[in-house]
Amino acid sequence: MRMNTLALLVSACFPASLLAATPTVSVDEKFAQLEARLANAEARAAKAEAQIADLQQIQRPNAVSVESVEPATTLAPKLTLSGYGDIRFYGDVEFNMDAASRSGSLTSMKTSANKDWAPSNNERWDINGRLLLGFDGYRRMDNGQFAGFSVQPLADLTGKMNLDDAAFFFGQENDWKIKVGRFEAYDMFPLNQDTFVEYSGNTANDLYSDGYGYIYMMKEGRGRSDSGGNFLLSKTLDNWYFEVNTLLENGSSLFVDKQYHGMTLDNDKNVAYVRPVIAWSSGRFSSALAMESNLVNNAYGYRDAAGQWIDQSDRTGYGLTMTWNGQKNDPDNGMVLNLNTAYLDASDETDFSAGFNGLWKNLELGYIYAHNEVDKFNTAGLNDDCDGDCWITDPGEYDIHTLHASYLIPNVMKMKNFNIYLGAYASWVEAHPTDGSNDTDARYGGRVRFKYYF
Repeated sequence: MRMNTLALLVSACFPASLLAATPTVSVDEKFAQLEARLANAEARAAKAEAQIADLQQIQRPNAVSVESVEPATTLAPKLTLSGYGDIRFYGDVEFNMDAASRSGSLTSMKTSANKDWAPSNNERWDINGRLLLGFDGYRRMDNGQFAGFSVQPLADLTGKMNLDDAAFFFGQENDWKIKVGRFEAYDMFPLNQDTFVEYSGNTANDLYSDGYGYIYMMKEGRGRSDSGGNFLLSKTLDNWYFEVNTLLENGSSLFVDKQYHGMTLDNDKNVAYVRPVIAWSSGRFSSALAMESNLVNNAYGYRDAAGQWIDQSDRTGYGLTMTWNGQKNDPDNGMVLNLNTAYLDASDETDFSAGFNGLWKNLELGYIYAHNEVDKFNTAGLNDDCDGDCWITDPGEYDIHTLHASYLIPNVMKMKNFNIYLGAYASWVEAHPTDGSNDTDARYGGRVRFKYYF
């Protein structure tokens, strides 16, 4: 009765067509559908959670571990070498303060790293000098054979970079050696503790300045040129030392502005200076005999008014030096004495030089005499840079006298690597031209040199 009443109420609320279109679903089937829907929802939720986790992992910044505690030990910087022998770094500072009696010069001697050859008319007072940095490498084998190199850049006070040595060498210790590159061979005119002659830079170039006195010191074939290089062979045999140096270069670089006897030189080919030296030493005494000569004919010259080539490259020099070194046995009170002579036979000119100098304790004294004999000179072609100060303007004979002295103040501020040198010089020229009257002139000056080694 109750079921019939309920059926009548439902039929009254819904039309008959709707009831006829709705299928009959059992309770179990409904539960099954709900369970399937719940499973699908859970799967979609799990998938969404996984995607969110992936996005968070991508956007999360990398963790940085910050340590605020200093490490217990700090490794010092390390210089790593190739392992091929020893290497040495060194250098020295050499700055000068100069004063002269008057401007200009009497000789073509180079006195400063800042100058091409000699003081100009504007340099009565001057500060000059250079800083040298040296790098040497050396490798020695157990059998006494060795090889090495040396390079020495220079920085002068004018802001220019130059170079002293750049050489490679190899050989057998206390026996033989081969050396090639840029360097100076055996010194045939040592000047002891002199402070005025410049030894750095291009010491084989600009040695001869036209119109000025020439002090020949056996340097023309010694080396360290800016237009060529050296090849040296040497041999040591008991107390004897033998050396042959070959210098290949532009020969006209010997002359300032390529001027010689009033003529402008044209370079046709390189010169080849050969410079053999024989030296002997025993105890405190040593001596050396040498010559240097250009073997290439017609290397440089000029053409005369008729267009004929005039060779000016014939130059052969000879030298002898003797040294007594008492400091070998007595470093504190021993004397060092040098006697030097040199003679040059060149085209249309012969030159002779002789010098004596001595060093005792910290005091050095020296004297140099030079004689120039000029056979031919074109006065009309003399370089205008002389400004009336040129002394050799005609054929004739010219004598040059130079006195030089220096005093060493060692260990300044108790530093063994810091010294000061006080130097002085006096120089005078006696001119005896073939045509014209005799004349004389003199210069004197002083120098304070600061020398610091490192």
